Amino acid sequence: MAFSSDELNFLVYRYLQESGFQHSAYTFGIESHISQSNINGALVPPAALISIIQKGLHYTEAEICVGEDGSEQRLTESLSLIDAVMPEIVASRQSQNQQKQSVVKNEAQETNGEEGAATVTPAVTSTETMELDSSIEIPAEKSTILKGHESEVFICAWNPTTDLLASGSGDSTARIWDMADSSGSPSQLILRHCIQKGGTEVPSNKDVTSLDWNCDGTLLATGSYDGYARIWMTNGRISSTLGQHKGPIFALKWNKRGNYILSAGVDKTTIIWDAASGQCNQQFAFHTAPALDVDWQSNSSFASCSTDQCIHVCRLGLDRPVKSFQGHTNEVNAIKWDPQGNLLASCSDDMTLKIWSMKQDTCVHDLQAHNKEIYTIKWSPTGPGTANPNMNLILASASFDSTVRLWDVERGACIHTLTKHTEPVYSVAFSPDGKFLASGSFDKCVHIWSTQSGQLVHSYKGTGGIFEVCWNSRGDKVGASASDGSVFVLDLRKL
Repeated sequence: MAFSSDELNFLVYRYLQESGFQHSAYTFGIESHISQSNINGALVPPAALISIIQKGLHYTEAEICVGEDGSEQRLTESLSLIDAVMPEIVASRQSQNQQKQSVVKNEAQETNGEEGAATVTPAVTSTETMELDSSIEIPAEKSTILKGHESEVFICAWNPTTDLLASGSGDSTARIWDMADSSGSPSQLILRHCIQKGGTEVPSNKDVTSLDWNCDGTLLATGSYDGYARIWMTNGRISSTLGQHKGPIFALKWNKRGNYILSAGVDKTTIIWDAASGQCNQQFAFHTAPALDVDWQSNSSFASCSTDQCIHVCRLGLDRPVKSFQGHTNEVNAIKWDPQGNLLASCSDDMTLKIWSMKQDTCVHDLQAHNKEIYTIKWSPTGPGTANPNMNLILASASFDSTVRLWDVERGACIHTLTKHTEPVYSVAFSPDGKFLASGSFDKCVHIWSTQSGQLVHSYKGTGGIFEVCWNSRGDKVGASASDGSVFVLDLRKL
């Protein structure tokens, strides 16, 4: 058996990514030169490092259990990972087990030949999870698997006016899939993210981790770990390259009017770009650590959050924040304004969800119910100022504790806890009518829930851990992107 440091480093890198330590993964990837290795990430299954460690742990337990004569004595107490790497503990457990084996042998010899010596058969316990109701499970013929990416697919987003689905991957490409034609396999446009090197264009070999369509669906913006944002046309041609960040871009968003793009980077800054010229309008350097997420409040004001635990509300043309919010005790992963731009929701590694208002300095609600990091949040497209004004406004939160929670923000109360996932939940998305919520988890499942009842309505199991889920504008298709390089579309019509 032999393995290289490149192979080990790649598994550690993937473990950090899958566990949500995106920034640690980025730093480790740079220092260990992951991009220069020849490993095809699409072929490496999720949780590979955990799997191989578990096998090593089982092997160590087997060494302890099996005696010199080949007889086996079951462990009364399972071995922890730390115990398994400490030779003196392994040796001690081995000798304890051998002593037990000799006692058992002696007892067996004493009862040998006696009537009534019982043979004990251990009870068989089923480890299989309960199968979904067949009416809930989405049949394979209702899913379209889109293959082409050569590494994990971090992000996907539907065009707001047509059935084009965009995806961004660790293979340094974004792709546009045309899902309008249901006959045959969908066509794909490959948007290669290249950089200038020695006068020629070469692939950047950096992850494409953020993308967003403008409001009329004519342009797609992408953000890459190569430090550049790019604007693309729907025919796959590049319109402009936006270069001002020093290092990876973690988030980017178009404003509603479509004249500005907002980006956040590892360089601790946020930038407003002029979409027409591709020029930097203003760079904001208020954070003291990497900026993780941004969200527009209006066409010229926005909020940003960071690993520095702070949230700043900024406006184009002003050289200091309009408002700053402090209260989180760990990095703030995501922020979202409600549909009217009145309330700002934030979620953090401190396991809390907080609601802020421009009218006060402290949070309006401090929602504590999750017991692990909260990765992302989404507001429902309901309530005043939306297309669904007669439905209550709710907020969804997705956590590494494998649950999704739906909140009544007005009361600061949790309405439903959605518990069918078995691994961290990375993404949630409301249907355009607000009646359904899609959730995607590293258990490879996409679940679709009723927002009214909290009941599971539909479910589909893919082939990789789910990074992102999204609804098309008509609300009849859900797109998802996964860790094994797959993208898939679920057709919910007539289900």
